Amino acid sequence: MKNGTGMSPSIWIAIGIAIGAGIGVAMDNIAIGIAIGVALGAGMMAMESNKQKKNDDSESSDSS
Repeated sequence: MKNGTGMSPSIWIAIGIAIGAGIGVAMDNIAIGIAIGVALGAGMMAMESNKQKKNDDSESSDSS
């Protein structure tokens, strides 16, 4: 599933892990940082997926 920009919503998990790794290094606890990043990425992925689903639903109802 892709959003309007052509990016897969799952890319947010990877972005979250990268941000979380940075947070973990700053906190001197990489495991907690990565956990925060995964949670952040999953939340963003869910929001993007929901937005895409709404767009798909509105496009299908417009064509009827």
